[in-house]
Amino acid sequence: MVQSKATSVDQYLAELSPERREIVSAVRQVIQKNLPAGYQEGMQYGMIGYYVPHDLYPAGYHCDPKQPLPYAHLASQKNYCSLYLCIYQDSDDMEWFSEQWAKTGKKLDMGKSCVRFRKLDDLPLPLIGKVIKRYPVKKFIQRYETLMEDHGPKRLRRKKKST
Repeated sequence: MVQSKATSVDQYLAELSPERREIVSAVRQVIQKNLPAGYQEGMQYGMIGYYVPHDLYPAGYHCDPKQPLPYAHLASQKNYCSLYLCIYQDSDDMEWFSEQWAKTGKKLDMGKSCVRFRKLDDLPLPLIGKVIKRYPVKKFIQRYETLMEDHGPKRLRRKKKST
């Protein structure tokens, strides 16, 4: 499965093979246990998404304002599972994450925007919990707006300056 057409998390999980369902469900449980208040879980971009809902951040995601602001995603791909994390937006966060991962002794398989894993044992689940817990909603929104002010699309920069 690359991008699911499922409209609910339960439907998405039901589409997975039993082995993949077990892996994705275990990672999902860690995310849910550590997810700060205010974020919501649902389907986004054909994956399980964790995001800031429009009622907390009406501007939505700059790439598609109809979408809520993404925080993390979990997906079963064709040859592996993927965990998309907000740490990719900040070099300090990436450095912290890489250092913490190295301390676990596990091999880090990282793409341009995700951590790839084939087995549950490939992930240091306590570290995943720490990453998810790292940004309460308000702090994440502030960080996102700062990044957009510095590097984001002109639409958002103009909007921020006029408010």
